[in-house]
Amino acid sequence: MAIATPDRRGMTRRQLLVRSASTIASAGLGSIAKPYLSRAADRPQIACGIQSGDVSADSAVVWARADRPARMMVECSTVESFASIVHAASVEALPESDFVAKLSIEGLPPGQDIFYRVRLTDLDAGIAGQTQIGHFRTAPGRGRSISFVWSGDTAGQGWGIDLSRGGMRTYRTMLNNRPDFFIHCGDHIYADCPIERELKLPDGGIWRNIVTEEKSAVAHSLEQFRGNYKYNFLDENFRAFHAWVPMLAQWDDHEVTNDWSPLGTVDATGHAEDGSSLLVARARRAFHEFMPIRAIAEQDGRVYRKVSYGPMLDVFLIDMRSYRDSTWNNRDDRSETCILGATQLAWLKRGLATSDATWKVIAADLPIGLFSEDAIALGDGPPERREHEIANLLSFIKRAGVRNIVWLTADMHYTAAHHYDPSRAVFTDFEPFWEFVSGPLHAGTWAPGQLDNTFGPKPMFQKGCQGENLAPCFGLQFFGRVDIDGRTGTMTVSLKDVDDTSLWSIDLAPQPDTRPGLLVARHI
Repeated sequence: MAIATPDRRGMTRRQLLVRSASTIASAGLGSIAKPYLSRAADRPQIACGIQSGDVSADSAVVWARADRPARMMVECSTVESFASIVHAASVEALPESDFVAKLSIEGLPPGQDIFYRVRLTDLDAGIAGQTQIGHFRTAPGRGRSISFVWSGDTAGQGWGIDLSRGGMRTYRTMLNNRPDFFIHCGDHIYADCPIERELKLPDGGIWRNIVTEEKSAVAHSLEQFRGNYKYNFLDENFRAFHAWVPMLAQWDDHEVTNDWSPLGTVDATGHAEDGSSLLVARARRAFHEFMPIRAIAEQDGRVYRKVSYGPMLDVFLIDMRSYRDSTWNNRDDRSETCILGATQLAWLKRGLATSDATWKVIAADLPIGLFSEDAIALGDGPPERREHEIANLLSFIKRAGVRNIVWLTADMHYTAAHHYDPSRAVFTDFEPFWEFVSGPLHAGTWAPGQLDNTFGPKPMFQKGCQGENLAPCFGLQFFGRVDIDGRTGTMTVSLKDVDDTSLWSIDLAPQPDTRPGLLVARHI
């Protein structure tokens, strides 16, 4: 992907356009076609939509996809009229990335609504194409409140876009909440779940999907994986939400296939020379192409990272797929296995121990205490297999004196609040903490799952359906909202449904930090 052009900080729109025009002329591109003299078919179009992500106090990633080779110009302003430009840059959208273009925008003012304008220009003729405007809000300073939403699981179990039922309605509901950002905890797509034209509903009705060729079969090729992401952009609720709310993205299993593991998941194409799965490599490439994720220089394709959103919040997005063992999580094998891997676990410990944010949110793609052969919990009793790694982490948090850690996840296709307490647990070397589960965004709903007692979880609230794979039209689609009060530091967690009904909420007061050398209650 091409390197962004230099920042043009503080320029007016007129100055920017004059300089851009002179730059193109001096580059020897000849005469520039005037848009009003060009046929509409000659103008590059934004093929999917625009989105932003990994927003911080002074930066964000902006994403768009063109319908042909094009240059993506991005202008940023603190006013919706774009009367002045605080940053501008460009990058090429080329065939090798399926005409996807991403830019890391740096040097933005903190605590500001940032309006960004994406403009496409044809690479050959210089013909101006489509323009769209998006929005994000940079992280605030001390004393400013924060709100964000989280969920997961989009277009699962064959439930695609039914226009007669309003499409992916949860995205519109989340947009109406006007959050600062959105955490997608994984299963952005269901690459292993084709979408058929019609599905029968239990009440006798018919669910009628929009269908595409690339989403009509289980994904194996790079084009099919890309097509899964493109399918979601056919929904107007999805497009509107992502244009206006920045996303912090992580992945789970269905971006590749159900319950995948690094070495155990292959298709007919087999393995690369280093032994890695070629199927996983294609899925990973498509994921990174279509997600507004900031590239991590030291490790190409890494998903786990920390995003700091001001002095009150650090978000640790972890990856419970890429470094796990390649065996089923069952009691037939008593060996100690991993789900995070040694390198990621050390990174997470170090990040939590050195974070000076009031709240530390661990965004996980899987829950801790819900029984699953694909996840962590195995049933009642002391830690086994992958639970050893979680026990290690929880003990470290206690010994290091880190406070105010909250776990957020989705995956289970219902919503719940779990409180973990050593007084109820078999393993007791940890401090009490909360885990909140909420999803799906637009997929089948399941019944609440079974918790084990290893870490002492108790369901303080849970809501799902009585069976499994209940269609989105029955209203059991869920997300969560978090509000952090800028004055008191209190975190309010609310579990909500597609109709924006607040099902359950709790206020969590920040606890004094007990780490040596760090100030107590830094949020004040």
